[in-house]
Amino acid sequence: MKIAVIGTGAMGSIYAALLADAGNEVWAVDLWEEHLQVIRTSGLRVAGASGDRTVKGIRVASPADINSVGLCDLIIIATKAAGVAAATNLIAPLLRDDTLVLTIQNGLGAGARIAKYMPTENVLLGVAQGFGASMKGPGYAHHNSMSLIRIGSMETGSKSDLAVEKIAKLWRDAGFNTQSYTDINQLIWEKFICNVAYSAPCAVFNCTLGELMNNPEAQNISQRCAVEAYEAGRAKGINITFDDPIQYVTDFGNKMPDARPSLLLDHLAKRHSEIDAINGMVPIVAAEVGTHAPYNEVVTAIVKAKEALF
Repeated sequence: MKIAVIGTGAMGSIYAALLADAGNEVWAVDLWEEHLQVIRTSGLRVAGASGDRTVKGIRVASPADINSVGLCDLIIIATKAAGVAAATNLIAPLLRDDTLVLTIQNGLGAGARIAKYMPTENVLLGVAQGFGASMKGPGYAHHNSMSLIRIGSMETGSKSDLAVEKIAKLWRDAGFNTQSYTDINQLIWEKFICNVAYSAPCAVFNCTLGELMNNPEAQNISQRCAVEAYEAGRAKGINITFDDPIQYVTDFGNKMPDARPSLLLDHLAKRHSEIDAINGMVPIVAAEVGTHAPYNEVVTAIVKAKEALF
């Protein structure tokens, strides 16, 4: 299968490397020219949960050279949430009528951003759970764990429903633990609640998940953020499968106590984060459904205040 990965940061690099290693034609599309040059000349190294490998033969293109990629069978949008709109605008030259677009981001709203720029009948939504990935340098990504990729159709009943299991198998063949789902929005929200619990709080307190959980005051803030997201999701009518959000996010955190959320990694690198798609989304949804989210309002404001100094 011919695949373009738009955005080859830590997660996108893992996707690109393993899918290419499984025999697919993979194109890495990114703004980071040094990263692309290393991939072009030496290959893309991925180390961590799936072993240590350097995959050669991945083709590269910058956004300015997107036409060199050509038509694709599958496009994976692996940018941060704020980059989804730009990525959707970028991929027009790669699309056939049957090209599938799979977007995998933290937080909420990726599907809605795509819908502003293209029809969504061929759009799949993905949820990556338990990866904890980071870039070690150009051409070198690391992941602490590699739990599960969940894939579902954005529009239930659309023709992309038929492709969901096919794409899930593609990922399984590349070594990912992957499952297909009919209600992907439920899974997006269940991951979102975990993101909300740890993303902004870990960035505010500059700590790992485990360090946050061992600090009673910080943990309380984290848990209240999660409860606010849970209550908003329930009021919105999301079919959340658990009744105790505090226990749910605690179980999640206990599985990878040494992980640092991507939002914290952004701050350590003096980059602006995707706070608006994570903790910043909770007050927006809460206002729509009549719940309240004061903890998320405050941690979002603190994160944005810190980012204003970068």
